[in-house]
Amino acid sequence: MQKTTGLLASSLIKLKNLQLTGKLVSEELMLGIHSSKRSGIGIEFEQYRHYEPGDDPKRIDWKLFARTNKHLVRESSTESDRQIRFVLDLSGSMNYTENGVSRLQYAQILLASLAYLCYIQNDEMSLYGLREGRVETISGTGSASSARQAFQKILVGLEKATASGPWGTSALGQAEFQSRKKEQLIFVSDLLQTGDEWLSWICSLAGPYREIVIFQLLGDQEEDFDLKGFYRFKDLESGQEVELDAETVGMQFRTAMQGYLADLKAALQIPHVRLVRARMSEPVGMVLKAFLTRRKG
Repeated sequence: MQKTTGLLASSLIKLKNLQLTGKLVSEELMLGIHSSKRSGIGIEFEQYRHYEPGDDPKRIDWKLFARTNKHLVRESSTESDRQIRFVLDLSGSMNYTENGVSRLQYAQILLASLAYLCYIQNDEMSLYGLREGRVETISGTGSASSARQAFQKILVGLEKATASGPWGTSALGQAEFQSRKKEQLIFVSDLLQTGDEWLSWICSLAGPYREIVIFQLLGDQEEDFDLKGFYRFKDLESGQEVELDAETVGMQFRTAMQGYLADLKAALQIPHVRLVRARMSEPVGMVLKAFLTRRKG
């Protein structure tokens, strides 16, 4: 039987249920995560282990027992006081599609899975969208006592999310993300920019009390570009179209893309920022497992 961590987004979207999808992916992750300390989201989660004689029965995760019929003890440190803010790029390029899966659909599954992890850990969480140079509050911050309600609101927001238009060059303020607590911004985008609009915004937000994790989602053809023949290419943000012989421009495209990605990675090697680059062809669970188990170097 194939494990959930191996399920592709193309299989998960067929469920047409973000809550079920997020639950399947995240619960499989919880059984296999062995992090050194902070997993990067919510409480300092280390691992589950089997109950042993002498353990306090109160430490058994009875909800997990009901699903797995296994007595598992959850090893974790004290609850975190940080807020988790999910930030979703809603510019037109998020509609880019490969193998029947759009970048937006992949992002919805990824964020639904992370939101489920926050829910079971009683973390504060909220969801924002970035469109045409503006921050849209999709679901405001919910307290730990209403984690289920916050989770449900985020799922509804994700399901209704649509992407369109250019990102724009408007300078974003930081008012939307002011907090007296430590917070973590989990930003999902392709980070394909015409200038340095994404980079400038990220750098302006990062700080000792605000950790930023960026999931950069890219398609195989966006990196490999091994197409042959004539294609009509369309800019999903401006709507402009051009017809080209893909093989003729392939080398130039790959060189430019590799250079851009290398420069972007170097530019984001700054304190309190972590870049997680993923391909849309990779199983969502594997991407999240790498994120949750790897400490920033």
